[in-house]
Amino acid sequence: MHKQKRLFSLTLLLCLLALVVSLVFNALLFLQAKHYYLQLNKTNLDPLGLSVFSADSLPQDVPAASTATVVFFGDSRAEMWPAPAKLKGFSFVNRGINTQTSVQVLGRFDKHVVPLHPNIIIVQVGINDLKTIPLFPERKSAIITNCKANIQQIVARSVNSGATVILTTIFPIGPVPLTRQPFWSADIAQAVSEVNAYLYSLKASDVLILDAYSLLAQNGQVQSNYVHDTLHINVRGYKALNQELTHVLSTWLRDKSLKRKS
Repeated sequence: MHKQKRLFSLTLLLCLLALVVSLVFNALLFLQAKHYYLQLNKTNLDPLGLSVFSADSLPQDVPAASTATVVFFGDSRAEMWPAPAKLKGFSFVNRGINTQTSVQVLGRFDKHVVPLHPNIIIVQVGINDLKTIPLFPERKSAIITNCKANIQQIVARSVNSGATVILTTIFPIGPVPLTRQPFWSADIAQAVSEVNAYLYSLKASDVLILDAYSLLAQNGQVQSNYVHDTLHINVRGYKALNQELTHVLSTWLRDKSLKRKS
């Protein structure tokens, strides 16, 4: 009888524990669903995010003639990218917007970038296109094709505006939490690799490639000491990127100086 009571108590405890775990998991799913629902409706109100940056958000200080204006342009990965510290000869402006796809970024180029008259545009975009593949698997090919085409158009408009483009490869992906796994697949990482390979075909004298993927990745994922979450890197990750970016910008500035002297 005593054994049966203990077994009953243990079974009851396990059932309660399973119930608590289920409730917590469902609460997390609800919060995530609410977040995406609000995000979707916010996007519907301003599909391109044109209201995020207005005339009031233009830099108030006019850069010196010897200073090159650099614009970070793209999605949240661009938005979170801090300007390299202690780098003389450059003025930095950020025009990244969270959650945006390549078509949204392309659609706001004229309003958010052109008025800045940048010398250099740093482009980081694409993951928000490719992360939708598991939701629309039948559209996988079209999603990848459109992503490539939109990035190509962003690069073309940047070059036509007179700017040099620093085209960064799409960052690798971090660990995928349990709540996100039902909406995830290996196709995303494969698509990132395919688009990144395509970006190299856009390389030109005024289109430089900064291979962010290789700088951040280890075994196909973001290095553990660079992870912020599934889609984003932390301060250490951006520090690693800025070391390479500083080298690229310094080389660009030196080459421009040499051309002026010649």
